[in-house]
Amino acid sequence: MASIIKVGSRWRALVRRKGHPAFCQTFGTKALADAWARGIEADIDRGRAPGASAVMGRRVLVSDLVATYRKLRSLSRPIADDSNEYYMLKIIQRLLGELDATRLQVADLVAFCKTRAEEGAGPYTINMDIGKLGTVMRLTAAHLKLQLPDVVAQARPLLTHMHMIGGGGKRQRRPNDDELTHVVDWLAKHKGQIYADVVVFAVGSAMRRGEITRLVWADLDPEKKMVMVRDRKHPRQKKGNDMWVPLLGGVWDLVQRQPSKTDPDGDGRIFPIHPQTISKYFKEACDALGVPDLRLHDMRHDGISKLFERGFGIPQVALVSGHQNWNSLKRYTNLKPEDLHHGPAGAAAAGPSVKRKKAPKA
Repeated sequence: MASIIKVGSRWRALVRRKGHPAFCQTFGTKALADAWARGIEADIDRGRAPGASAVMGRRVLVSDLVATYRKLRSLSRPIADDSNEYYMLKIIQRLLGELDATRLQVADLVAFCKTRAEEGAGPYTINMDIGKLGTVMRLTAAHLKLQLPDVVAQARPLLTHMHMIGGGGKRQRRPNDDELTHVVDWLAKHKGQIYADVVVFAVGSAMRRGEITRLVWADLDPEKKMVMVRDRKHPRQKKGNDMWVPLLGGVWDLVQRQPSKTDPDGDGRIFPIHPQTISKYFKEACDALGVPDLRLHDMRHDGISKLFERGFGIPQVALVSGHQNWNSLKRYTNLKPEDLHHGPAGAAAAGPSVKRKKAPKA
């Protein structure tokens, strides 16, 4: 039987069992002390060693592990505020942060996945979140010398069986002209012209939202109508993967119309907005207009598909999209079989036509 003793204004819980070390921890209320002691006793009764937090006399919160992971990453490769990893860690902190990592159970991850699904995340996205949690626990456990349960590995078979996690299937969704026009008009009217322009730019440039919102005026080449995309996503190279990208058709003119070009107090960005904000507003537009199952990232799919439809080949499209191999590029290529009746539009559609000189008369 656990011993619960009041010490000053706090309550101390002490659990003693033959063959086990003594477990002791102090809490602000008697109820918390009693609940903690019952948890320790339940672990012992099940033949399970109580968590490291019990031995150390403190809880190791998941949020503490995330904070430690961020510090470790800052020593080599800091986590950018607009990266997917940044948002995955925020989600883990929000939904699991107050739980004791040493006592994390499969049921906790099932509840996490259910909540993520209710928020609109698909099996592939949830799988990425779970994988990131496993990485955080594995690396911080080694750094802090903790014995943490491999709860992610334990949960995966059940989560897969319940179809809560899964691989990333090829997404086919592209906006039709009517949908795109209405979304752009809604954004211009309700959120501001810059958000409408970003959506148009995303289709015309086939860039990711983080790439778009990082572009700066200083990286434009007016003569060649190109822009330097800094630190572009690469399967192996995380930094320094800078790439010149042509701004085709009307995309160059859209950039020149941005008011940030003449803003002396700006930060130099062409589209000075947060990437998460444009995704939020894009979803609001789709919800308000009743446009089903359309995401901002689908604009990249649409842009890449349009390049193929205009007659560009794989090497030319890769110069715009930044893909390193065809297997990755074809996931973003959603061509319509019926359009083959019209044939390729031709690479000349990308820019102004070139006038041929007439041959001299014989």
